[in-house]
Amino acid sequence: MTELSRIRNFSIVAHIDHGKSTLADRLIQMTGTVAERDMQEQILDSMDIERERGITIKANTVRIEYPARDGNTYILNLIDTPGHVDFAYEVSRSMRAVEGSLLVVDASQGVEAQTLANVYQAIDAGHEIVPVLNKIDLPAAEPDRVKEQIEDVIGIDASDAIPISAKSGLGIPEVLEAIVSRLPAPRGERDAALKAMLIDSYYDAYLGVVVLIRVIDGVIKKGDRIRMIRTGGTYQIDRLGVFKPAMQDIDALGPGEIGFLTAQIKLVRDTRVGDTITHEKRQCDAALPGFKPSVPVVFCGLFPVDTNDFEPLRDAIEKLALNDASFTYEMETSAALGFGFRCGFLGLLHLEVIRDRLEREYDIDLITTAPSVIYHVHMRDGTLVELHNPADMPDLTYVDHIEEPRIKATILVPDDYLGDVLKLCQDRRGEQLDLTYAGSRAMVVYDLPLNEVVFDFYDRLKSVTKGYASFDYQMTGYREDHLVKMQVLVNDEPVDALSMMVHRDRAEGRGRQLVEKLKELIPRHMFKIPIQAAIGGRVIARETLSAMRKDVTAKCYGGDATRKRKLLDKQKAGKKKMRQFGKVEIPQSAFINALKMDS
Repeated sequence: MTELSRIRNFSIVAHIDHGKSTLADRLIQMTGTVAERDMQEQILDSMDIERERGITIKANTVRIEYPARDGNTYILNLIDTPGHVDFAYEVSRSMRAVEGSLLVVDASQGVEAQTLANVYQAIDAGHEIVPVLNKIDLPAAEPDRVKEQIEDVIGIDASDAIPISAKSGLGIPEVLEAIVSRLPAPRGERDAALKAMLIDSYYDAYLGVVVLIRVIDGVIKKGDRIRMIRTGGTYQIDRLGVFKPAMQDIDALGPGEIGFLTAQIKLVRDTRVGDTITHEKRQCDAALPGFKPSVPVVFCGLFPVDTNDFEPLRDAIEKLALNDASFTYEMETSAALGFGFRCGFLGLLHLEVIRDRLEREYDIDLITTAPSVIYHVHMRDGTLVELHNPADMPDLTYVDHIEEPRIKATILVPDDYLGDVLKLCQDRRGEQLDLTYAGSRAMVVYDLPLNEVVFDFYDRLKSVTKGYASFDYQMTGYREDHLVKMQVLVNDEPVDALSMMVHRDRAEGRGRQLVEKLKELIPRHMFKIPIQAAIGGRVIARETLSAMRKDVTAKCYGGDATRKRKLLDKQKAGKKKMRQFGKVEIPQSAFINALKMDS
C-alpha cells in the first residue's frame, strides 16, 4: 500500500478530438508502464468502434508509477474520459473518483463547447485544474491567444499552462512533473471503517462482473467479505487488482487508491454505479452521496429485419445493457414491424454506437425507427401519463395539456456563421437566452425543444457552419406547448407505425414531406390510393397514388365510340368496387425508409 502523499488521482478532460487519448498514450509510454513492443495508438480504448472513429466511449483507468525529479516514486491513477456530449455521464462519474484534472485544449482550435461543460463539472467536483495546450507543433497553433481565451471564457489562470505535443511527445515530462507538484494528494483514514466508491462495472466472460472502485477510507484485502450499502448484497472478494492497462493482482488497496475487484457477482445490475462498498462486519457510518442516475433522452425502436432474429436480438441487447448502465430497453410490438425493443439512449451518437455494436458484434440486421422523446401528458383528472410512443396517445377529450422536454443548448461558433446559427435555432422553435463573445467567437445559449434537436439538428448545424460550430446541451425540464399527434391514413386506414408528435405550427410541412415520401415508396395497385396526413379528423396533406390500368380498349378495332365507352365504364365500376374491398399492401421497405432518420 502506498502512502497518501505519494498518490495522485487525476482525469483528462477535453472536447472531442483535442487529444486526450493520445496524451494518455504518451504518459503511459514515457513512464514505461507498457513495454514498447506492446504499445499501440489509443491503448486504453479497447472497442473496435472506438479505434475506428477515434472516439472514447467508456472512461478507462490505468495506474502509472513515476519516479519524480524530487527522488520519490509516485503512483499516478489516470482516468481517460470521453469527449462527446452524449457520454457526459461517464465524465461526471470519473470526476468524483479523482482530485484533479488535466484540461487539454487544442492550441489551434481553442476552447470548444464541450471543454466548457467538462471544466464546469470538474470545478463543481472541487478539482485542482492544470491547463495543457496540445498540438503546439501545428502551424495554425496560437498558444497565447488560447491562453487568453481560457482565462476569458472559463475564468481559470492559464499563465502557467503547459505547451505540449502529445503526438511527438514534446513537453510530456513537464506534464508529469506538474501532476506531482500541482495536483493535491487524496485524503483518507487508514484505520477507519472501509468506505469505497463504486465507479463502474462491466461484464467479463471469464471473471464475471469486474467492479472498478476508489477506496476513500480504510483498507480492502483479498478474501474480505464486503457489503454494497444501496443494494444490500454481500460478497466475498476473489480477486483484487489494478489496471496497468493489463490486469495485475494486488493484495490490498488502501485509501486514495483506485483498482478493481471480482467477487462472483453474476449480474451487473447488482452493482449500482455510485454505490458505497464497506465491510460486512465493520460498516461505515454513512453512504457516499452517489451519482445522479443517467436519464435517457432519445428513444427509438430497434426491430430485426428478419423476424426470426428476435431471440438473438434480445440476448444481444441484454448483454450490451450489462456493460452500459445508461442504456435502457423494453419490449414493444408494432403492427408493421413485428416484435422489437424500445430503447433509450443518451443522445444520437450513443444510439449509433449501440446500433453499430449490435450489427457488428452480434451480426443482426436492424431497422431503426425515427428517434423520439418522452412527452408528459397531463390528464383532466390530474394524473400524468408518460408517452413513449405516439400511437399510444390517449383520447384528447381526457387530456388537459401536453408537455415536452426542453434543453439548454450552448453553441460556440465563429462570428461569420452566427446569423445562420441564429436562424436555424429560430426555425427549431428556440428561444435565445444569451449571446456573448469570447474573442472572435460567439457563444449562444438557446432554450430548445428536444424533439427538434434529436431529428437532424446537429447535422444541419455542422453544415451551415462548415463544421466549425461546437454544440453541447443539458436537460432543463418539461414545458407545456401546443403539440398534436399526426397520423398517416393509407386508403382511409390509419397506419400506427407512422404516427408522430409534432408542433401545431410545423405539422403541415412535416405531413406534406411524409406523404410525398410515401407516394414514392408504396407500389401502385389496381385502384387509386389516397395517402393522407391528418390531425384528429382534419386532413392536412394528401397525395393520390394513381391506379395501374390495363388498356381494355386494345381489342376494339374500328367500330364506334360507344363500344369503347362501354368497356371503360365497366372498368371504372370494377375499380370503384375494388377500392372499397381492396387491401393496400405496404411493403416492409416502405416503412423502413419512411421511418428512417432523415440523413
